[in-house]
Amino acid sequence: MARADHPPSSPHPGSAAPGPVSGKGLQPGALGLWGNTVIGLGATAPVYSLAATLGYVVLAVHDKAPAMFLVAFVPMLLVAVAYRELNRAAPDCGTTFTWGTKAFGPWVGWMGGWGVAVSAIIVLANVAEISAVYTLRFLGLDAAAQNPVLRVGLGLVFIVAMTWVSYRGITISERLQNVLIVVQFAVLGVVSVGALHLVYSGGAGEQAVRPTWDWFSPAGVSGSALAEAVILCIFIYWGWDACLAVTEETRDADRTPGRAALLATVILVVTYVLVAVAVQAYAGFGTTGIGLGNPENADDVLSTLGAPVGGAVLSGLLLLTVAISAASSTQTTILPTARGTLAMAVYGALPQRFATVHPRFKTPSFGTLVMGAAAVAFYLVLSLVSQDALQDSIASLGLAVAFYYGITAFSCVWFFRRTLTRSARDLFLRGVFPVLGGLTMLWAFVQSSVDMLSPDYGFTVFGPLGGVFVIGVGMLALGVPLMLLCATRLREFFRGRTLDAHTPVLVPDTGEPPVGGL
Repeated sequence: MARADHPPSSPHPGSAAPGPVSGKGLQPGALGLWGNTVIGLGATAPVYSLAATLGYVVLAVHDKAPAMFLVAFVPMLLVAVAYRELNRAAPDCGTTFTWGTKAFGPWVGWMGGWGVAVSAIIVLANVAEISAVYTLRFLGLDAAAQNPVLRVGLGLVFIVAMTWVSYRGITISERLQNVLIVVQFAVLGVVSVGALHLVYSGGAGEQAVRPTWDWFSPAGVSGSALAEAVILCIFIYWGWDACLAVTEETRDADRTPGRAALLATVILVVTYVLVAVAVQAYAGFGTTGIGLGNPENADDVLSTLGAPVGGAVLSGLLLLTVAISAASSTQTTILPTARGTLAMAVYGALPQRFATVHPRFKTPSFGTLVMGAAAVAFYLVLSLVSQDALQDSIASLGLAVAFYYGITAFSCVWFFRRTLTRSARDLFLRGVFPVLGGLTMLWAFVQSSVDMLSPDYGFTVFGPLGGVFVIGVGMLALGVPLMLLCATRLREFFRGRTLDAHTPVLVPDTGEPPVGGL
């Protein structure tokens, strides 16, 4: 019998041996620790995430933005621990889908996989738009950036281009991400260090304020403001879990992706807190000019600071870097989601077409193309509805992320429930920490849903309901009829016969007796 906490990753007796490739046909051993970490960092789009979100966090909690990054980091770290522990036991590219199914059964697992897909579709449309807008602005074509036909057309080009890169293989994807990540963190470092130097040397202007320790304490923040800030910060951190979706293409698959996820979250929290402190100190909290209390700056505080901190060169570089960051996220969001649909198809939860792997590139070819097409469709529909609807969709993203992060965290606790008392390590890393992370995600989801119900939340309204709520909850709810449709045709999975707690990972159940498990 296999260890109770570590279901075997070998096929069932009598099934075909995996050979030189993984059970799903992906390219094994293509990524190391740094390459895997880069995939996770690229998916978070650090420069774009900060540019799009930091201003709104400041409007919600004033000078407590650094504290919010630290507060939101705690549940992120706890959930990352859950991901690491589950990946050690079941290193499968299906991640939330696979683990949710093993822990709670096919229905919860399928909806967890849907939550991953929803978050990807929403963000792909928005980052494509951002890539287009900032590229045009960098080229000095501000008028073109305001033209919806040109803007959307260029955004579609970015989606198609990054879908093609993802289609061509994990190695070319990693090489591209290495370049894009280095550029992003280099620019953030220059802006942050430059801004703080000007603050302490007296060259920042009258609006500047020196950092205080109070910035790092959440004391005094109301419950609603805290929930709003945390859900925004969840969006900023979201993406590191892409490390786990490429687990079957990573060396030492049961350990390296989990380490990469933890490393990515630590790099992000250090970067985000540094940038938040530097931006707050240099811009101050005034309601005019570059002040963070000026609502006109909320959409992009980084580009607003470019010219004052480093002149025209840094201002242009920031515009280009935001475009690069968004494009980077476009590509690294397609990667994990396509692999999630691959796993769902391999285990019989989606039609078998999604299990197609390109014989040369070793990528989930059909799933990659479908994700690109879904992003194109979602982008076009929301762009035709209104620009406000597109902006509200990104505000709703935190709901989908909190939804599937919560499922993953609780899956960890339930999956290892019989071994939690074996040692203090298992109790905390597989029980206490994941359940705290899951409860935080549950609180953020519920509190934010209640707040988003208000028609004053966001830019759009659907009857008496806020548009952010309708888009966020509506996209998740859409998974129910789709799941029921799959259940009518893919009965073996929904009866628990193709994937359960005992099914070996990497390959589907062949109907033979299970080899170990929980």
